[in-house]
Amino acid sequence: MPPHRDSRRHPRSVRGAPALSDPLGLWSTPGGKARVKISACGTALCGAIVSLREPTDETGRTKLDVNNVDKTKQGRPIVGLSLLSGMKPEGERWTGQIYNPEDGKTYKAYMTPQGDGALKIEGCALAGLVCKTQVWTPAD
Repeated sequence: MPPHRDSRRHPRSVRGAPALSDPLGLWSTPGGKARVKISACGTALCGAIVSLREPTDETGRTKLDVNNVDKTKQGRPIVGLSLLSGMKPEGERWTGQIYNPEDGKTYKAYMTPQGDGALKIEGCALAGLVCKTQVWTPAD
């Protein structure tokens, strides 16, 4: 049986595009390293880290956003961080931004629902010349 998924569709009013297959719900990143909840945020979609497979560092302390380029944000816990923001439909995919807590930077992002129920996430730098891709799977 497929995992429970919010069946709401993103409004047609966003950029006048027909509703895409919404990626709303809970997703696992590769290797189950993190779980991300994608939700509606106004007229766009956003995603936040809701859990980590290893939520503490080697000293037993909660993992923090220590790599953030904004030093005032380096004390934020990783769990609860906004990872995806401003995701809006564009053709057959969603576009917006993704924050990478591993390097503390924000990138142009593309989110594409896959036929097998997975979600392809691309983070791109240098005007799309360099992209890294992950495939997220529905979380139980």
